[in-house]
Amino acid sequence: MKNLWLAFCTLGVLGLGGCAGIPVERYHAQQPVLDLAQYFNGTLDGWGMFQDRSGEVVKRFHVVIDARWEKRDGVDVGTLDENFSWSDGTTSRRVWTITRIDASRYVGRADDVVGEAQGEASGNALRWRYVLALPVDGKVWNVDFDDWMFLIDGKVMLNRSAMSKFGFHLGEVTLSFTRR
Repeated sequence: MKNLWLAFCTLGVLGLGGCAGIPVERYHAQQPVLDLAQYFNGTLDGWGMFQDRSGEVVKRFHVVIDARWEKRDGVDVGTLDENFSWSDGTTSRRVWTITRIDASRYVGRADDVVGEAQGEASGNALRWRYVLALPVDGKVWNVDFDDWMFLIDGKVMLNRSAMSKFGFHLGEVTLSFTRR
């Protein structure tokens, strides 16, 4: 029984290691290079959808983002004011404050983000990870988001987010941004 438990734990650890995914550095040579302060500056439109774990499209949305960056104590700080219009007629708003830590790393905060979001950019890609306090059927669930954003050109960026809870896949958000 002890050997069975040890084998089960070993397989579990190996399985979690496989969840680490592709490192963002894999995209270091991809062009155009993503600079968040340059791309998320001004007004952007985004169109997206949420698919549940079976792949069914559950909700669609449009988001308008008013973005600006400034220097605060010599550090680049961005504000992304996101206004969502959902296919069910509801609206919502999220305001991100994003701080550049160094040439490739960022941290972010928003009212419905638990703790701090962590971002890392390389080449045309950004990996953005955070926990979102998501209201569902009158309850609030803390859901893990693993966002991958890819700059296609100076105007278009594609985003794919995997959502999970306790390591279980809940669904995906697919989103396309366009700069005005």
